[in-house]
Amino acid sequence: MEDFIKSVCIEDINKAKETMFSLFKALETASVGSLSAKAEMIHNTFLQNKSYEYIAQNLSLLAVLKYKADKKNYKIALNMLDDAKFLAENSQNKNAIKTNFFCWGYIYFSEKNYSQALSVLKQAKNIPSDNSVINIKIMDLISRIESMNIDKDTISADTDIEKPLVALLNVARTLAAETSLELLLKTVAQEIKKVLSADRCSVFLLDKKNNELVSKVALGMGTQEIRFPANTGLAGYVVQYGEIINIKDAYSDSRFNQDIDKETGYKTKTILCMPIWNMKHEILGVFQVLNKQNGTFTKEDEEVLIAIGSSAGIAIENARLFESQQLMIDQQKELFKSFIDTLAASIDARDKITAGHSNRVKMYSELICDSMNTDEKTKANIIHAAILHDIGKIGIKDSVLQKNGKLTDDEYKHIQEHVKITYDILNKVYISEEFKEVAEIASSHHEKYDGTGYFRKLKGEEIHFGGRVLAVSDVFDAITSKRHYRDKMPIKNALDIIKSGSWQHFDGNIVDSFFKIHLDKLVNVFLSEVDSVLYNEQDKETLSRYDLNDLYEILSKNEEEITEEEKSLVELFNKYYNCKAGN
Repeated sequence: MEDFIKSVCIEDINKAKETMFSLFKALETASVGSLSAKAEMIHNTFLQNKSYEYIAQNLSLLAVLKYKADKKNYKIALNMLDDAKFLAENSQNKNAIKTNFFCWGYIYFSEKNYSQALSVLKQAKNIPSDNSVINIKIMDLISRIESMNIDKDTISADTDIEKPLVALLNVARTLAAETSLELLLKTVAQEIKKVLSADRCSVFLLDKKNNELVSKVALGMGTQEIRFPANTGLAGYVVQYGEIINIKDAYSDSRFNQDIDKETGYKTKTILCMPIWNMKHEILGVFQVLNKQNGTFTKEDEEVLIAIGSSAGIAIENARLFESQQLMIDQQKELFKSFIDTLAASIDARDKITAGHSNRVKMYSELICDSMNTDEKTKANIIHAAILHDIGKIGIKDSVLQKNGKLTDDEYKHIQEHVKITYDILNKVYISEEFKEVAEIASSHHEKYDGTGYFRKLKGEEIHFGGRVLAVSDVFDAITSKRHYRDKMPIKNALDIIKSGSWQHFDGNIVDSFFKIHLDKLVNVFLSEVDSVLYNEQDKETLSRYDLNDLYEILSKNEEEITEEEKSLVELFNKYYNCKAGN
């Protein structure tokens, strides 16, 4: 055993895989204790390597071994198999899914639930897989079952016993994991419909404000919403009196509201109706199950529904709480956006000359992030920082901020202080821990890759990635916008500055990504604050075929080398460039 432990180390994932396959081979012959010890060990190997498809397969194996060790562990083993099924399906690995099916079939077979075992194993057989061990095991077990010539009545009885347990396991997993109220209700309704062999299942929630019962989950009726007064019909009766109702003939019961059948064209025969309670024993809604497929609903059906409903009420309340919290978060995000927009507006009000600059820097930064496939969280922080990157100009004197002409050395030093002021302002705004990153990004947009920038003279990757993005966006917008003391640069000159700044002023990787932005998207930025120019679809389509690299290569050619098509492209681009906001 010690030799085995040494041979399966965290780094040796291939050895762990080989060992798992050998354990499956020895399932019928080796001792359970020996197999379990090895399976536990390699499970840790898979966990530490985050090999989810192998975690799923090994967890299926552990479930079988748990059952083989003691058949009293039957329910525990099924729980383990259910978890393994969840992992296998999420990994989308066919070997893991097929292995899980085999293990379900193995336990069903051992429990003499032959019909259920055969059904699962035949599903497994149809899943393509290169796992020869499991393929052989499945075929062997199928042939053993088919050669036994078992009485069909016995098989059906075993299967009927199993169905409620499987349904309860599926519901339990859903209740524990699902936060979407609609998906939660849909899954629970599907399991109830299946386990009770019913034609339809509806979940009605009580709308106390309007005193109505409402359901968008009515299996068998598509997505049609049902809404009616909470004091009518059987569901209304259940809400009022909190009773479980089992009706053998709906139309002979005066409490049944026949209007819904008339409206939908459906014929209700048998009904099982039960209230959904929360922990305070308040009624949240109603489960309504219609038309038992063979006969009428039994006492056992009631007990299954009670077992499901006892947990469903808590889960529904939790899902509602989650959705209300999500609504609150969305409202907070709107407030946050409003706060940022207000701050940005204060910058424009302070410096009319550069009004709109922050919004364009935001748009350029967003395009760079998209070009670099930046994750959404980082991208959001960069966008917020772009809008606020010049907020520190509030602390700069009007005489300097709005001066016509060149600044003196002292005035230039004074205006450089705006990034430190930006940092101080934003760092004192406590919205969340994440907002500290916004302060860091916004205040580092004048840092240079070679360490000669300000205010902290950071160098290379000491500068936050977002600050490096903003540096490119900020300079590009500044040199392509007209000021009262100078004209904007021709696009070729502006692109020369960005290109030549690679690995000195700018991060060269970000410059490369900037030059991959397609021209139609840049024009969207140019026209973001210009209402008088029509951007037609044909021009958009033409510009969308080229990026900044293409334009730069054309502009870098000698005039006689440029084709007529390239000249047309340059003219088209300049048509919109010359309309750019800030001119």
